[in-house]
Amino acid sequence: MRLQKNTLLALYSVLEFASEPARHIAAAEIADKYGVSPHHLAKVLAELARTGMVESVRGAGGGYQFTGNARRLTLMDIIQLFEEFAPSAAEREMSRGPTPVDLALGAVLSEIDENAKATFSSITLATMLRLIERQQARAAGAAKG
Repeated sequence: MRLQKNTLLALYSVLEFASEPARHIAAAEIADKYGVSPHHLAKVLAELARTGMVESVRGAGGGYQFTGNARRLTLMDIIQLFEEFAPSAAEREMSRGPTPVDLALGAVLSEIDENAKATFSSITLATMLRLIERQQARAAGAAKG
């Protein structure tokens, strides 16, 4: 499963907000950190705000703030907002009818997608934040030693 740019931006953003849930973070700060257009990111953040995962706070000191529950919200909850889970173009374009190879390959690819969905559904934001903290600690330890 390959994630679209909007999906990745949504994941990056929600993880940034969830890491500091009391802080309002400007879209420009996230856009700068990940090297993306603030205008493009604003569209992604608008979708996240529409779902109630984040809240937009206007004015001085404003930005976006996490409003979800990091222990309950999964990666799949975010991914499914931006990804369409439909048959692949190759599956739709089999006008001649599926061959045994098409069917076998389709079954394997479908199983891979189902495994990816199950994995994304089992990983909460809290789990991801702990993983990020461990990786940062390892990187800091490697830099010292």
